[in-house]
Amino acid sequence: MAKVNRQYHIYFDLDGTLTDPYEGITKCILYALDELGFDHPSDEYLHSCIGPPLYETFPEMVGKELTLKAIDLYRERFVDVGWQENEPYDGILEALETISAAGHTLFVATSKPHVHAGRIIQHFGMGQYIKQVYGCELDGTRSSKTELLEYAIDENPGAIERMMIGDRKHDLIGAIANGMRPIGVSYGYGSIDELSSAGAVDIASTPASLPAVVVKNLA
Repeated sequence: MAKVNRQYHIYFDLDGTLTDPYEGITKCILYALDELGFDHPSDEYLHSCIGPPLYETFPEMVGKELTLKAIDLYRERFVDVGWQENEPYDGILEALETISAAGHTLFVATSKPHVHAGRIIQHFGMGQYIKQVYGCELDGTRSSKTELLEYAIDENPGAIERMMIGDRKHDLIGAIANGMRPIGVSYGYGSIDELSSAGAVDIASTPASLPAVVVKNLA
């Protein structure tokens, strides 16, 4: 991957794009439901919870009035052990290294609180490639990917072009709303149909293919 002279900013989603968080997220959801006395949803439903903000998914499970309590319980377990129940996708570190070495500036933009996301990025050795990690505040501020990316762009002006890479429709909708090139990854938790319908201009099937997709779409 040849080194570039122009300034490109590449934003990555975290869950389902850089790491597989299924075990940690689902166990924390089930912990919150158990504490509140709710039945467990199906595995298929839990699978769909990877990506969207908790402020969107918990109301469907416990109702709006208990959502904040459910999120507090979720985070109680997540802060203790859930954040470690996470696994980088095979080949993702090498992909980040290649893209970074080409001269691009890399960021993370996630619906997770930035304090937890930053911890995960550092723990799994990705921090050396990432300039800044952006996530929501603990009170839910900027949990929308559109608002989060707008904030991140304001913090980092001057790019020739920006790209958002993610596995769910929220990532691509946020990218398009902010004039970024929307790239999907099909190895995460969103289907190719979901990504295509949300406006993905390209879809990477594996982490190893990400550098080539970046080159193709910033040419």
